[in-house]
Amino acid sequence: MVDSQPATLSVRRQCELLGLNRASFYYQTASESALNLDLMRLIDEQYLRTPFYGWPKMTAYLRRLGYAVNGKRVRRLMRLMGIQAIYPRRSSSSPGKGHRRYPYLLRNLPITHVNQVWSADITYVPLLRGFMYLVAVIDWHSRYVLPWQLSNTLDGIFCLDALRQALVKGRPKIFNTDQGAQFTADAFTACLLAADIQVSMDGRGRALDNVFCERLWRSVKYEDIYLNQYDTARQLHAGLTAYFDFYNHERPHQSLNYRTPAEEHFVLCSDPAAFT
Repeated sequence: MVDSQPATLSVRRQCELLGLNRASFYYQTASESALNLDLMRLIDEQYLRTPFYGWPKMTAYLRRLGYAVNGKRVRRLMRLMGIQAIYPRRSSSSPGKGHRRYPYLLRNLPITHVNQVWSADITYVPLLRGFMYLVAVIDWHSRYVLPWQLSNTLDGIFCLDALRQALVKGRPKIFNTDQGAQFTADAFTACLLAADIQVSMDGRGRALDNVFCERLWRSVKYEDIYLNQYDTARQLHAGLTAYFDFYNHERPHQSLNYRTPAEEHFVLCSDPAAFT
């Protein structure tokens, strides 16, 4: 991109034209030792299969594979990856100090139309020599992925950036997240409340309260991340750009009667009843 020709356009403008968050251009992937990166990838793959594994079961799993690891290391890596077992437990995602929790509003709620419920979630993304974090906003009814962003830290800036981009495209009645500090931050919830959107948060430690995001991460990783073994942040961004375009516009969903998320989302968005 920037290195291939004289600087006739600023980095800011080039990133705007490519739809790339300017911060992503400068990102260095977060890193750990080679052993820890191997362990994190194994933890990530196993977690997709058994999201009810906490650090004790994950430690036992790694030991059966021949890794001489202790629970302290596994617990630290799982915390670094931002993952937890799906059952309620003391060490589940928690709001930052002074951040407000909101109740879970979606239990037994029929999801009947587009822009009724959106949700956001963060997942760990392994790279060959490092890792990053990915946040996405998804419409629950259509499964359509609205904006997504990458970051090499778990601060809340990239989540707020994704939210602001999503709100340019529309507004849901309810926005659901987990209780992580990125989503309980005043800046994030204030953005929702200012748009007259109800704030919903998963029960503590209950990842399946945000089940559509969990399914999305499984698809992203098995259908793209694990197959392509990205090395750099730029490669990852380009790969995810292509994948999410495929996911939204080409990949049929059985739950949508084999329509694509884009077909479901935009057909229903054109219907005034979708906003009532």
